[in-house]
Amino acid sequence: MSVVIIGAGLAGASVATELRERGDTRPITLIGAEPHLPYERPPLSKDLLLGKQDAEAKAFVHDDTWYSEHDVELLTDTTVHEVDLDAAEVVLPDGRRLAFDQLVLATGSSPRPLPMADDSGAPVAYLRTLDDAHALLAHLPERVAIIGGGWIGLEVAAAVQQAGGQAIVLVRDALPLQAVLGNDMAQVFADLHREHGVDLRTGVNVTSISSHGQGAVLTLDDKSQVEADLVLVGIGAEPNVDLARGAGLKVDDGVLVDAHLRTSDPRVFAIGDIANHDHPRLGRLRVEHWDTALQQGKYVARQLTGDDSPYERQPYFFTDQYDLGMEYVGRSKPDDQTVVTGDRAARTMRVLWVRDGTVVAGMHLNDWDATSPLKQAIGRRVDDVEWLDAD
Repeated sequence: MSVVIIGAGLAGASVATELRERGDTRPITLIGAEPHLPYERPPLSKDLLLGKQDAEAKAFVHDDTWYSEHDVELLTDTTVHEVDLDAAEVVLPDGRRLAFDQLVLATGSSPRPLPMADDSGAPVAYLRTLDDAHALLAHLPERVAIIGGGWIGLEVAAAVQQAGGQAIVLVRDALPLQAVLGNDMAQVFADLHREHGVDLRTGVNVTSISSHGQGAVLTLDDKSQVEADLVLVGIGAEPNVDLARGAGLKVDDGVLVDAHLRTSDPRVFAIGDIANHDHPRLGRLRVEHWDTALQQGKYVARQLTGDDSPYERQPYFFTDQYDLGMEYVGRSKPDDQTVVTGDRAARTMRVLWVRDGTVVAGMHLNDWDATSPLKQAIGRRVDDVEWLDAD
């Protein structure tokens, strides 16, 4: 019996780690396209860009000796050519074929490209890999135009400002994070960045990008122009599903998996960014966050060692921007009702998103005692959340 894991990020490495910690001794092969050891991605837009000591070393899941000591064959800098389900083999570029009894797809996602930027001849960056982060780090004291007001864009903006540079954030919507948090909480983040000197421009579209000297000029739909030393594109990510599609697995905004993270072939699991999961409580969803990669990796290892319970964990993510720390759990929609307690002026708050009287998501800002109460509130009637009455 052998397990092959395609994708040597946090999700894939978590499968291998959990299998060994559970005493599983079958052969494991972990295949990664990058030349690096498996690493976690949150430090790329947080600690590493902020220049914190040992940030890169701490990002690695294990040191290089762990894999040999635990009999995990790690193939880095290797892009899988094909998954042959009929033969139950993974085909490598050199023609080598790896047989599997169970296969785990953890191929992650790639930044959504912006051809206008890529074809401009101007200096353009994306942030997905360790190499991307190192390239971006050299530009932080400069003037950086950031296209997109999602989590990556705002975390980079914070790093630019803290490095003494100037961030110009260009957002299509009326507010950054509007589609994720709704108007009320999105405004909190907009105010935060403006207070720290970010040139945040909302409700704008970039119509053209051209090179200018060593930098770039961006023209907006109101005919105004923005000059920058670097353009960072942060307009979302696309799941890497080509292997799954080529193998004949069912794909629709990711790889379709059931409540147990099994694909349309019961020998194959898909986890992390690519998993379009039939969540038992939330319906179909695909989550591109650190916790999902980690926990789904551990979960699949349990599946492979006999646990057949469904994956029911609520989505979770966090961010750190300036002196603001945030944790979010659940799944909300922009038009859900928000219930806010705490001190808005100090940005020390607890927030619940409520739909039809039931709590569907929760978030705290700088309230580190709130994580457990927020998790416990999910799925309850808002009138039954005791600490709301206490506040």
